[in-house]
Amino acid sequence: MIFKKQSYPKIIIIHIALIVFAFTACKSLKPKTTAEVGLKNASEFPIGTAININKLINDKALMALQISNFNSITATSDMKMQSILPAENQFNWKKADTILYYAKKHKQRVFGHNLIWHSSTPKWVEEKGSKDSLWLAEFMKEYIHKYVGRYKGKVAGWDVVNEAFESAGGEYRKTFWYNNLGKDYIANAFRYAHEADPAAVLFYNDFNIERDTTKLNAVLKMVKDFKKEGVPIHGIGFQMHIRMDTPDEVIAYALKKAAATGLQIHLSEVDIIFNSHNDERLGGIENYSSITTEMKQAQAEKYKNLVLMYRSIVPKKQQFGITVWDFTDRDSWIKGFFNMKDWPTIYDDELKPKPAYYGFLEGLKMKIEKK
Repeated sequence: MIFKKQSYPKIIIIHIALIVFAFTACKSLKPKTTAEVGLKNASEFPIGTAININKLINDKALMALQISNFNSITATSDMKMQSILPAENQFNWKKADTILYYAKKHKQRVFGHNLIWHSSTPKWVEEKGSKDSLWLAEFMKEYIHKYVGRYKGKVAGWDVVNEAFESAGGEYRKTFWYNNLGKDYIANAFRYAHEADPAAVLFYNDFNIERDTTKLNAVLKMVKDFKKEGVPIHGIGFQMHIRMDTPDEVIAYALKKAAATGLQIHLSEVDIIFNSHNDERLGGIENYSSITTEMKQAQAEKYKNLVLMYRSIVPKKQQFGITVWDFTDRDSWIKGFFNMKDWPTIYDDELKPKPAYYGFLEGLKMKIEKK
């Protein structure tokens, strides 16, 4: 991905410069013992991870790390439409119910991901909805009402609509939902979710909005319009699938603009990669075939800086939390989706904490000026 030079207001540049100076002035990150207190215990806001529930509960070592470090859970795919409703009138609640049971047992928050996403729409819905938009509109309403209503008071928040804008720029993505229902499907999805559970925190979730200012501004315009129209939107999810060369000042600028909406801010799918790709399932470019000590340390600094930016820029009352996507290189989606090697998470293939883990932890522990 090519990063375009952006222009930022002088006051933002000064603010960012002070933050970056504070980050780089900190002591170097040194690995500590693995018996150290987990991430969740060092944080004032929830620390989450994406999980495959079957893999998690059948791997004792993985589960021990998840329990010790995290107090929020997001399903990678088990709560998407293709898993919940694989065939007409055949709801499959088993995995979602298992996630709720696990979360309750281990005192963790459940975050719902997601309600409407073009990539997780079952083929049977596309086939039927393409022929009858009135049926599709009613289906979406009934699906959201039944799904969100089933877990009312149990799921803390939802990614109501996921990735409704193009990968780059500010245009709406011409998805199955958009092509058949127009852009109003987004607002309606939020209305239906709120009707089903008025207490749930409702998010719009997308990628690249931390580095593509045009896309960010389009999302923020949608949020502004929703607020003006009374659409119940409560938060913005920054997926934060970032690369090592994503400038910290660009991320900081995006967080500051999003926080100005007053909505909850969720870093919802965090990982940090070294290699490059074009955001589509077309493979990546392996600029790095192996990881060095220097690369690991640089990644640790990047994780630390990201956590510090979130804590210092987003007001405390708007900090919904940080969720990593997964938390081990072994289980990361990057390898399979882009067919490339990388090391994007805080634990390695052997479930050992990387310098990135300690960078994340230090970002949580460091004292910052309170807002």
